[in-house]
Order: sequence, then structure tokens, then C-alpha cells
Amino acid sequence: MTREKTPADLTITPRDRRFGRGMRQDRWWMRGDPIATAFYNALSVTFPRGEAFFVESVRGFRDGVPPKLEREINAFIKQEVMHSREHVSFNKRVAEAGYEIGHLEDVVIESLELTKDRPQILNLAVTMALEHYTAIMAQRMLGDIDYWKGADPQLVAMWKWHAIEEIEHKGVAYDTWLHATRDWSRWKRWKVKAIMMLLVSKEFWKKRFQGMLYLLKQDGIEGPGAWARILWFWFGRPGVVRRLIPAWSAFFLPGFHPWNHDDRKLIALADSDYADAVMPGAVAA
Repeated sequence: MTREKTPADLTITPRDRRFGRGMRQDRWWMRGDPIATAFYNALSVTFPRGEAFFVESVRGFRDGVPPKLEREINAFIKQEVMHSREHVSFNKRVAEAGYEIGHLEDVVIESLELTKDRPQILNLAVTMALEHYTAIMAQRMLGDIDYWKGADPQLVAMWKWHAIEEIEHKGVAYDTWLHATRDWSRWKRWKVKAIMMLLVSKEFWKKRFQGMLYLLKQDGIEGPGAWARILWFWFGRPGVVRRLIPAWSAFFLPGFHPWNHDDRKLIALADSDYADAVMPGAVAA
């Protein structure tokens, strides 16, 4: 059995917050930039159904886990349910701003249909890989002081709230995977998770690229110019993909665990902003 690396004193705290109710969401809410806005809009469309998939994948292996991990899974589920709720609201406002997003929602549904007949352990591996993505993106969202400069403050608050909780529960899917594969050899465990991360990464960025193109076309931005602007946003400035590469690569190292990098100092940002929004009965590790 792999040694526990999630901090023993970590508290996973569901914070029941609602954002943007009744507000008019600007079409280019991310500092007036259609490219940046398209990226986050395309990402948000995936969250409601995607996070429901995460919940089911982890819940499927909850029976028989150690009590500490069971408490963490329960808190993870509460957090993910609220994230889904807030992104449903956010996506509704994206549509009200004039974007047609039904096609992108259909793409998510079609992707999830492919998982229904797959072994549950592979769905857990997908969740583990995508949870690593959400965690390392959350680190950038909270750790870079210029990340949200010029963006709508109400929407920034929502994304930061989501990011804080993604960091907080970043070890849950991984620890569930370690428990579920406790009888596997280290080589088999590494091979499956590495292959799954490569497959997930290919599909994740391909679909985000296609989603951005779909939204940008509705802004009259298409063709080679749209491709160039997306790639510059990803790999030039601000380099949202380029800056993830070191943390993404760490996933493949022997002995990797999400909590090898203890970034609870970023979670601490929640203490004042969300102190009044903690759910009753919040679950501690």
C-alpha cells in the first residue's frame, strides 16, 4: 500500500456560495478579451456534467476505504455538486450574453456516453487525471497576481472560490485510485495512469480548442487568425498551457502525489472571504 501523502491535518470544507445571480454578464467578461473569454466559457460548459462524472467515478470506490478517505470523499462530493450548480448558472449567463452553447453541451454528453460501458477503474483513472488538471490550473488562478486583472470581479470571485476547493480536494481522486489499485504492482499502476493522462490530455486540449473556435466564430473571429490567437494565448502570453507544463509533467514522476506540492497557503485565501459560507457539518480530514 502506498504511503499516505495527503496532509493529516487537511480540512476539506464545502463553502456554499452563489455568484452572479441577477447580474448581466458581459459578452467578453474576461477583461474585454474574446480569446480569454472563449477559453473560460468553453471550459465552464464542461463542468456541470463533467463534475457529476467525477463524483460518480469516486463514489463507485467509496465502500471499504479508510474512514479518513471516506470523510474526504464525502466532502469532495459536496464541493463538486456546488461547483456544478454555480457553473450551470454561469453558463446560463454565457447564453444570455448571446452565445449558442448547446452544441458544446452535446459534445460533453457524447463524450460521457463513451464511458458508460468502460470498466469503472478506468473512469476513476480519467477522473484522477482531470483532477490533476483542475488542481494545477487552480494553482495558476490563485498564485498569479495578474491572472484576473481587468476581469469582472463577481466572476473572478466565482472562479477563485472554485479554484480554492479544487486545490483543497486535489488528493481525493488520487488517494481513491491508490486504494482501489492497492493490489496492483507499482509498474501496472504507473503504466495505466500515465497512458490515461496522455489520452486525457490529447482529448482535453483538442476539445477546448474546438470549443474556443466554435465560440469565437460567433464573434466573427475565425480562420487562421483565430487559430493563431488561440495558440498565442496558450503558448505565448499569458501562456495558460505553457505555464502548466512543469506541474503537468510531475504527474509522470515516480512517487508522484498531488500533495507533494503543499499549497495550502493558497487555500488560506478562503479564510476571510468565505468564512460565512461554510456549509453546516463541514467535513474535516
